[in-house]
Amino acid sequence: MAKYADATINSLSTGPTLRPWDAQPAVAELQELLRAHGFRVPVTGEFCSHTEDAVKIFQQRKGIRVDAIVGPKTWAALKLEIKPGIRVLRRGHSGMDVYELQGLLLVNGYSITRDGFFTEETKQAVTDFQKFHKLKETGQVDRVTWSVLQSNGH
Repeated sequence: MAKYADATINSLSTGPTLRPWDAQPAVAELQELLRAHGFRVPVTGEFCSHTEDAVKIFQQRKGIRVDAIVGPKTWAALKLEIKPGIRVLRRGHSGMDVYELQGLLLVNGYSITRDGFFTEETKQAVTDFQKFHKLKETGQVDRVTWSVLQSNGH
């Protein structure tokens, strides 16, 4: 079981290698993660100079080689050390906060896979939870949905 858990954590904490001036959806997730770690970067999906500076500072703080390249070590630090409820979670995201979300959904009676990847299955469970609790049905997990998940049970 430990090998499976390690494999899950290793796979959920990675992402594509990103470099300054890349423009792709993964850059937006990078920027959201940086914001969740306290950096004031715009979420544009473009790896601009503000994002580059934030990545370098983050790498320095975490003892990762400071090169502004977001590889496995930087992704892992961003995704594994994030506190649940800080960023809005949506389909395509991964990380320990998604893993925690899935655990809360399981506790609340939703039969889903707990792997740290926000899939269509997770989105549907979130939407069903939101509908049941008369929340705005977005399929995304904002602070309101987190709060109800953590405190409400069924």
